[in-house]
Amino acid sequence: MTPSDVTTEPAPHGGGKRDARASRRWLKTLGIGTAVLALLFAGSRLSLLPGIDDFFGEETHDRSGPAVLKSIQDMSAYEAASGNFQVVVDVEKDAKFVPDALRGTRTLFVGAGTVDASVDLGRLTEDGVVVNEDRTEAELRLPRAVLGKPALDPDRSYAVSKQRGLLDRLGDFFSDNPGSEQAVNKLAAQHIAEAAKESELTARAEKNTAEMLKGLLGSLGFERVSVRFADDRR
Repeated sequence: MTPSDVTTEPAPHGGGKRDARASRRWLKTLGIGTAVLALLFAGSRLSLLPGIDDFFGEETHDRSGPAVLKSIQDMSAYEAASGNFQVVVDVEKDAKFVPDALRGTRTLFVGAGTVDASVDLGRLTEDGVVVNEDRTEAELRLPRAVLGKPALDPDRSYAVSKQRGLLDRLGDFFSDNPGSEQAVNKLAAQHIAEAAKESELTARAEKNTAEMLKGLLGSLGFERVSVRFADDRR
């Protein structure tokens, strides 16, 4: 067959229009599908569509290992009183010669926690207990009550606001900074410890301890029980 024998058939009339319509239908279908997914996601976030939360809901998987007992310590202290404290921490850090809008942070944090006051009954020696011959009177000499370390309550402690400069926000974006939260928690615990020292928590602990011992020895037949507290000079 020579080149002159080859014939070219014309394209069917309207083929290009059908391809264009098919492309528009495909794009329309894709747009509808995207809109439906967006609606479902928005409904799940806004709780507009019941039952959607289970479809788009997040799942939490706890893969933590078992807790390991590291040590056991015998306790001889009597926890006689506990105080609840709350402090508002306002911390601001500025950089020299740099505007606050670029570098600097200010954190407003509400810290809530407890401080316990206890009397160490384990330091009660034989010399600290005096009993008469009839065993009707007893005198006890105990060490002073001491304050424990503040324990922050994470359920009642929260950050009210945190203002950061542009450079600080960029730094938080690329890396976590747990040290800043630890610093605020430490400062809150420090203020709570100072407030506990200025309170009457130790006096209340000594009073409660004396009443407890008087009630205990009274049930054993002692008619008169006196409890005194003195500084431990050992």
